[in-house]
Amino acid sequence: MPPLLWLIVALFAGGAGYLLAWPAWQSSRSRAPRDLNTERYLAWRGRAVRGQQPRDHEGMTGEERRRFLAGVALGVIGVLALVAFFATS
Repeated sequence: MPPLLWLIVALFAGGAGYLLAWPAWQSSRSRAPRDLNTERYLAWRGRAVRGQQPRDHEGMTGEERRRFLAGVALGVIGVLALVAFFATS
């Protein structure tokens, strides 16, 4: 395959991986403070469960995890295509 085609594949795969993974990552990270604020508000209003410790961040949802892993896979394809570009040029 010509080197220019490897470069195009690398750019598109890297860009697609970024566009897929970044929103899932941001969504997961922005949920943690929101959940903590909700628990604090409920405790302040007296509606929280007594004696319960604040929950830790639960992590990504299934959809976010799939999108993130698909973005990572596209990123790996982009890196491999970039290595192929340098190897063939």
